Amino acid sequence: MSLFSVEGKTVVVTGGSRGIGRMIAQGFADGGATVFISARKAHEVARAAEELGCVGVPADLSTAAGIDTLLDELPEQVDVLVNNAGATWGAPLEDFPEHAFDKLWNINVKGVFYLTTKLLPRLRKSATPEDPARVINIGSVDGIRVPSIENYPYSASKAGVHMLTRHLARQLAGEHITVNAIAPGPFESKMMAFALDDPEARRMVAASVPLGRIGRPDDMAGAAIFLASRAGAYLTGAVIPVDGGITA
Repeated sequence: MSLFSVEGKTVVVTGGSRGIGRMIAQGFADGGATVFISARKAHEVARAAEELGCVGVPADLSTAAGIDTLLDELPEQVDVLVNNAGATWGAPLEDFPEHAFDKLWNINVKGVFYLTTKLLPRLRKSATPEDPARVINIGSVDGIRVPSIENYPYSASKAGVHMLTRHLARQLAGEHITVNAIAPGPFESKMMAFALDDPEARRMVAASVPLGRIGRPDDMAGAAIFLASRAGAYLTGAVIPVDGGITA
């Protein structure tokens, strides 16, 4: 089997109907994995699942009920969990609404923690010393450097995802479950639409990246496939910036 093969693996990608989640789901599906995607909007999940050739499960993973909805549709053994579902919010410092802080914490951190813990029995069934089960959390460069925009709970929650990744990695290593994070820079997504849909703003964003361009779907899918394949089997507790050199 190829060093980077994910053929035959069962993969769950949250927030998989669009943006970075869809890029990752597409990469796994093209690589021969059985992919389950989840997101809140049923029509978007159904459309994406049909286009990608995977299974779609509508669910709000910021709630316990939503997590249970997803679990009910998953098989008893899962090889890879990609915690990608997330949200952002921007507002001036002294006007930042409390409900926005709560929303981002619930989705970006709490949802990651509780979905991972509830999936542990299924991850344990696939975990071996030679081929660990994998958890891949999607953080952000905004959790590494201070962003220029006022998205306080977003950057704080993504930094939280990075530390949660390290903590879970230490706890689960003995069970042959690796936990790593990807910290994306600018990619095509709903979160980045405010900057990338305007041609001039897009040029400015690309110019701010040392490699001189916006991330492509293969850049994101490749990082996730590396972490999920035999090539990434000895890596855990890492936060990998996929950002064209921004955080360097």
